Amino acid sequence: METRDMVRMANQMAAFFKSYGDVEGTKDLASHINSFWEPRMRKMFFDYIAQGGKEFEPMVIAAAAQVRKPTNHAANQSSLPQHGEES
Repeated sequence: METRDMVRMANQMAAFFKSYGDVEGTKDLASHINSFWEPRMRKMFFDYIAQGGKEFEPMVIAAAAQVRKPTNHAANQSSLPQHGEES
C-alpha cells in the first residue's frame, strides 16, 4: 500500500466519524483501525505520524493515542503481498 492511500483511507474514516462528535468519533476511529488494519498498515500509520503526519486530519492524529502499535515481528509478517509482488 502506498502512503498516500493510507492517508486517504484514514482521512475518509475521520470524515465519517466526525458526525459522532470529537470524543466518540476519535474513539471509534481508533477502534476501527485496531480492528481492521493489519500490523503492517498500523506501522505505516505510526511511521507517517513520526514524520509529522501533515496530511492527516486532526481526528486521525488524536486517534493515534488509542491505536495499538504493532510489534516489530507482526509488522514484518503478512499474508498480503507487498506492492509489486505477486500473490
